[in-house]
Amino acid sequence: RRVLWTMPSGLYLVGSRVGDRRNLMTLNWATQLSFDPKLVGIGVEQVAVTHGLIKDSQAFSLCIINRDDQPIIRKFVKPVEVDGSAHTANGFAFHDGPATGTPVLDQAVAWLECRVRNEVACGNHTLFIGEVMDCGFQGPEDTPVLRMEDTRMHYGG
Repeated sequence: RRVLWTMPSGLYLVGSRVGDRRNLMTLNWATQLSFDPKLVGIGVEQVAVTHGLIKDSQAFSLCIINRDDQPIIRKFVKPVEVDGSAHTANGFAFHDGPATGTPVLDQAVAWLECRVRNEVACGNHTLFIGEVMDCGFQGPEDTPVLRMEDTRMHYGG
């Protein structure tokens, strides 16, 4: 377990939505899988609320977080309280992405919206492979981004 914890990984928020039901969840298993088409893979535990929302909607967003915004990540390790009229999740502002309508944290440095192209069962997780439909920066491109090793958090193993 400790050896697996040493593998470098980022920390992100993944957004999901079905109808008016939205969620943002802390995630650390994300990677680019292909250049053409642009594919991104995320590993989501099968019992997570987000797993069901992604499976039903076949879409997700991936929010890349500023290293200085580390405390935000801890606010999204459990299902969130969403205020749809205020467009907040656990008190943090979000907007619906233009391509899929999945939530994107307003404070994210950058974001991607993906349509699921494939699902691969991987033990107690599912690897959702998504094609990037839209993406953008909301902050300077050279902003240092959050990684698991910036925290005392561990996941996996």
